[in-house]
Amino acid sequence: MSEDLLTRVEDGVLIMTINRPEAKNAMNKAAAEAIAAALDRLDAEDDLRVGILTGAGGTFCSGMDLKGFLRGEAPSIEGRGFGGLTERKPVKPLIAAVEGYALAGGLELMIACDLVVAHEGAKFGIPEAKRGLAAAAGGLMVLPDLIPHKVAMELALTGEFIDAARAYDLGLINRVVTGSVIDGAMELARSIAANGPLAVRVSKQIIEESRGWPRAERYKQQAKLLPQVFMSEDAREGASAFAEKRAPNWKGK
Repeated sequence: MSEDLLTRVEDGVLIMTINRPEAKNAMNKAAAEAIAAALDRLDAEDDLRVGILTGAGGTFCSGMDLKGFLRGEAPSIEGRGFGGLTERKPVKPLIAAVEGYALAGGLELMIACDLVVAHEGAKFGIPEAKRGLAAAAGGLMVLPDLIPHKVAMELALTGEFIDAARAYDLGLINRVVTGSVIDGAMELARSIAANGPLAVRVSKQIIEESRGWPRAERYKQQAKLLPQVFMSEDAREGASAFAEKRAPNWKGK
């Protein structure tokens, strides 16, 4: 694993920290490759339930490493996108824990995550136009799906930033914390990890994929995915645990 990404496991949560504080965690090729590998690990290991992506040194990610860009380096992975994430998400839930700046590609990494916990002092934006570039890793296509069209347009065309309070009001982030952003993200991660892993995975899949289903086909498409949940051992275990007033013992099958 590259030193540009640090990983550790706590309570079934894989915490991934972009470790380039001297460059405000600007994304380079090595960090992108390391994130892709860590996300593969997240999905492959049964004891890992949730991932958290954060940044070292008080900043989430300031975007693409422009020095690397000038050298001809692209911080993307084929088939997976910027930072090894924006075009292909993990199957399991991924939380962005943001403090400092989530800008340009950093914002695009953030919105590729399923949930966002941010410090009250965080700033968000897609300032690529200020550098003669465009937010090509999801800022121009995904952001308008998440916030009002005209707000996304303003952010893209002006390159200006918004603060955590505004991002929360827009629904761009889930929680704003005044203390440790990792502690806030871990609180959210533990509440997810306490649930049936198969139910969580399929619920995420349906929420993601149903946005592209024709309206008349939605229940039909959902019906193809739900039997693996309702016919699972976990479904019976959840009902039994509720009736017996005890914590469930999930098996993920």
